[in-house]
Amino acid sequence: MAEEIREVEEEVITRAIIQKAMEDWINLAETDVAVVGAGPSGLTAARHLAKAGLKTVVFERKLSFGGGIGGGGMQFHKIVVQTPADKILKDVGCKLEPLENGLFIVDTADMMAKLACGALDAGAKIILGVTVDDLIYRDSPTRVVGVVVQWTSVIMAGIHVDPLAVKAKAVIDCTGHDAEVLAVASRKIPELGITIQGEKSMWSSRAEELTVKNTREVCPGLFAAGMAVAAIDQTPRMGPIFGGMLLSGAKVAQLVIEKLKGKGAKSS
Repeated sequence: MAEEIREVEEEVITRAIIQKAMEDWINLAETDVAVVGAGPSGLTAARHLAKAGLKTVVFERKLSFGGGIGGGGMQFHKIVVQTPADKILKDVGCKLEPLENGLFIVDTADMMAKLACGALDAGAKIILGVTVDDLIYRDSPTRVVGVVVQWTSVIMAGIHVDPLAVKAKAVIDCTGHDAEVLAVASRKIPELGITIQGEKSMWSSRAEELTVKNTREVCPGLFAAGMAVAAIDQTPRMGPIFGGMLLSGAKVAQLVIEKLKGKGAKSS
C-alpha cells in the first residue's frame, strides 16, 4: 500500500526556498572563482577548481546547463571527442563509444548530465537563470575583481532593476562564441586593451589545437576558456567535436589554481 503524501502548508514551502536560497547567495557574495557559462569548458573548469578546494560558482544565463553540447551536430544527439579529452568524460562516468584514430562518440544528454554532476559533486555551485552583464574592477593596477549579476528574466523583460555584485579572486569567461564577459571588459574597461575580433570559419583540428593553446589569463583577474578564446584571438571554429572545450576547461582551472594557491598546486 502506498504511503500517504504528508500535508504541507504553502508558507512552509515559500520560507524554505527563500531561506536556503538566501543562505547560498550570502555565502557566494565573495568567492574564489566565478565561472561564467555552464557549457563544456565551464563545467570542466568548475569540477577541477572545486576539487582543488577553491570556492567556485558557475553562473549560467539559461535555465539549463550544457551550452552548445545539447544541440549536438545539427541537432543530432551525438558529439565527438578525442584523446586525451576522453579521460575527462570517463572520470565523470560518461559512456564513450570508440571510433578510430583516438576518436570517441558520446550522447549529448549523457555528457551534459555527467559534467554537471561532476562539478556539483566536487562542491561547485551552479546558479541558473543568472546573467553576468558587467564586471567589478579596480585600478593601480587595472584588474577584474568580480562580476555584476542580474536575473536573465529581468533583462528579457526590459525593465530597470539594479544588479548585485559578486566579488571573486578570478573570473573565467566560458560563455562561448560571443565571449560575453570579455566583450563587457572590452567595451567598459578600455584600459585593459581587450579586443573581440570574432572567430574564423571552420577548421576543426586547428581550432582544437589553438583553443587549448591560447587558454589563458587575458588580463589580471579575467581568464578565457573554450570558444571565448577563439573570439578574442580570431582562430577557427571546430563544430561538434568537443575535446578542445574540455581540455581548455581543465587548463584554465590549472592556471587559476596555480595563481590562487601557488605554483606547483594541481587540480585533482
